[in-house]
Amino acid sequence: MHPIIIFSKMDFSQSNLFGYIEDLQELTIIERPVRRSLKTPEEIERLTVDEELSDIERAVYLLSSGQDIQGTSVVANLPVLMRQNPAETLRRVLPKIREVLHVAGVEMQLTAAVSFLTVLQEELMSIHTYSHSFLHIILQNLEHRDAGVSNAWLETLLAVIEALPKETVRHEILNPLVSKAQLSQTLQSRLLSCKIMGKLANKFEARIIKRDILPLVKSLCQDAEYEVRTCMCRQLEHIAQGIGAELTKTVVLPELVELARDEGSSVRLAAFETLVNLLDMFDAGIFTPEQHLRFFEFYKKLSTLGLQQENGQNDNQVQVQTLEQENKYILVRKNCAYNFPAMIVFVDPKNFHLELYSIFFCLCHDPEVPVRYTMALSFYEVAKLLNSGVYTIHKELVTLLQDESLEVLDALIGNLPEILELMTNGGESCGSENKLLSIPDLITALTTAEQRAATSLKWRTHEKLLQKYACLPHIISSDQIYYRFLHRMLTIILTNNVLPVQKAAARTLCVYLRYNPKQEQRHEVIQKLIEQLGQGKSYWNRLRFLDTCEFIMELFSKSFFCKYFFLPVLELTHDPVANVRMKLCYLLPKVKSTLRIPTDKHLLQQLELCIRKLLCQEKDKDVLTIVKRTVLELDRMEISVDAFLKRFYENDLLDQEKERQEYLLLEMEQLEKEKQQNEGRSTNINNKISEKKRRDSKTSSVLAKRITLSVPGSSSAASAGKEDKKSKLVRSQSFSTQALHPKYNTLDKCPNISSATGYTCSVSGMGKNCMLSFTDDSFRTHSGGNSGNTAFPSSSSCNLYNSADQKSSGNKEIQTRKVNLLLWVKMETSGIICSSQ
Repeated sequence: MHPIIIFSKMDFSQSNLFGYIEDLQELTIIERPVRRSLKTPEEIERLTVDEELSDIERAVYLLSSGQDIQGTSVVANLPVLMRQNPAETLRRVLPKIREVLHVAGVEMQLTAAVSFLTVLQEELMSIHTYSHSFLHIILQNLEHRDAGVSNAWLETLLAVIEALPKETVRHEILNPLVSKAQLSQTLQSRLLSCKIMGKLANKFEARIIKRDILPLVKSLCQDAEYEVRTCMCRQLEHIAQGIGAELTKTVVLPELVELARDEGSSVRLAAFETLVNLLDMFDAGIFTPEQHLRFFEFYKKLSTLGLQQENGQNDNQVQVQTLEQENKYILVRKNCAYNFPAMIVFVDPKNFHLELYSIFFCLCHDPEVPVRYTMALSFYEVAKLLNSGVYTIHKELVTLLQDESLEVLDALIGNLPEILELMTNGGESCGSENKLLSIPDLITALTTAEQRAATSLKWRTHEKLLQKYACLPHIISSDQIYYRFLHRMLTIILTNNVLPVQKAAARTLCVYLRYNPKQEQRHEVIQKLIEQLGQGKSYWNRLRFLDTCEFIMELFSKSFFCKYFFLPVLELTHDPVANVRMKLCYLLPKVKSTLRIPTDKHLLQQLELCIRKLLCQEKDKDVLTIVKRTVLELDRMEISVDAFLKRFYENDLLDQEKERQEYLLLEMEQLEKEKQQNEGRSTNINNKISEKKRRDSKTSSVLAKRITLSVPGSSSAASAGKEDKKSKLVRSQSFSTQALHPKYNTLDKCPNISSATGYTCSVSGMGKNCMLSFTDDSFRTHSGGNSGNTAFPSSSSCNLYNSADQKSSGNKEIQTRKVNLLLWVKMETSGIICSSQ
């Protein structure tokens, strides 16, 4: 068979043929510059330099007979020559550079300006030598016809002025400047004079500036060319800084006022910007009361510009004006909103309610979104400035939280935790009643804001809002969080379709759970997390359960996670969805890090069993690969041991603090219950006594006294138990924060192992460990000798109290607390060091 040749893609018609020829000609044109760039032998000969010449001789030769590119290379290499041989460079090379620059091109001129500046900055010579050798060259090339070159030399000159002595600047720069600033000079010369005078203003004293420079300044401010007036107007800021506030008021400000009325728009803009920049150097105290009032009234008018109709105008005129001026008016009000914190400083925060609140109200309720957005951005600054009077703007916070635009809400929530902290705790002048009345409105506004963000398509705003809501435990009560926010977070985890939003809600829910002091509510939330997420029908919910467990491990103690979430997490090793098993495998190292041996030995066995099942039964290749990788990582991990080892003690300080706080929450809840019970008992006893007094009015006064004395006795016992409880909590907190003293370092070898939820108390010089662990109800005491971990009844613990006293107690719970309190006191006085494990 012969090969088949297809020519369907090529067309040799006459029209296409001419197209191919044109393409070939274009290729030829592209190649021509390459051929022309090749040097002829004659050109190469002219570019060749004798290798035996020194660097100075080579530089002089290239500047004298070389081409421009070689001369430019020498000029660029000038700082190197100055470092190697400064004397010869100044004597032979620099004069040649000065001659060449008269006819040099733009590239060499720019290179020379940079090299001269480099020599100055590196201080390769004294400033006197520099001014004698380089200053005249800089001044000669300052008025180059090319604007870029002129600006380059000007920048070099301005840097030189800062380093030169005053006398040199006066004779070499200031005196010639008088003639250069005259109206008869060129426009470029007068523009350069403006910029140089701005630099000279910071070089001399105020009297010299007033005598020699200010007359030139006034002349240039009234120049016939608007470019000169604009340039001089921008230099007035530097001149004002040189002459001070007093001369500025009498000399500079009148010129600025005149320039602000100039016919040229660029001049007016420069005057306005200069005035704004000069506000920093003026103290507000220099304003007279009339000027202060005038400025404030002008700001007040600008803040509502375009919102009020003028009298005498019909609707058509108003409509035309609105269409033409609307954008300008919005911009003006937006700038007023941006500068509102500065106006608080100007007026004084004490006068906010009388003078600025109405303006603040109008700007927060402005019909245009950009204005309200700007107010939301500056709300935190306003709240900080008001300090104790922050409650005054509470209603505006609620308004902005419920704004119809999510852009406004997004701007506000950036500093929402700080704003809420100031709003609820920062107001010193507002009483507790006002705070309590403000909370319901605030909670309603917060819930409304979250619901509006949830129903919108801007999920990033929703995510950001949920992250900021984690601050609420420090703002409102746990019951308010539980009934208004906590269940909402769980609903978002279960129903929302955006992963970042679900994770933000999960972490915030864990924060709420972390600071909830009621055990019943905590157990309810934990149960819902396990049932609705960990055992949910949707694999998406089970993935979110693993995310939530990561947050639990971050925020809670290790013992808390092991108690409630360890086994539910391991159950997901049998999940039918490979993605869930895969995510679990990534989580297993963190899960193992929560274990302590030997307390959690059974959990470690369960973990190892689940891993073996995964290795043997896993069918998904990706999951199996991750399982094998995880096994290697788990083998390298160390598990904390429940002995009082210094290494683990230092590594687990944070976890111990978390665990201590969790137990304190339980104790606080128990104390609250006891307080309510004691109050109820006291009320019943008082009611019975009153009723008995009414029935038995003829009873003797002695009997009445005895009855009366019995009342405080019963309440004192309860209050004593409560006080013992409080003192015990305080002492347990102080013990957990004590540092390990160097003299107890020998206890690191102690083999005794305490429970994961208890306190290990090491006795100096006794060779024993007294280990205490407590549950939600009371403390229980265990004692262990050197030989083992045998637990003894609390009545014989450490022989620190008499067991007969305990048997004779009428109330077992109160007596147990008293005994434990006595134990803590004796342990402290005996030199016992306690640390929470």
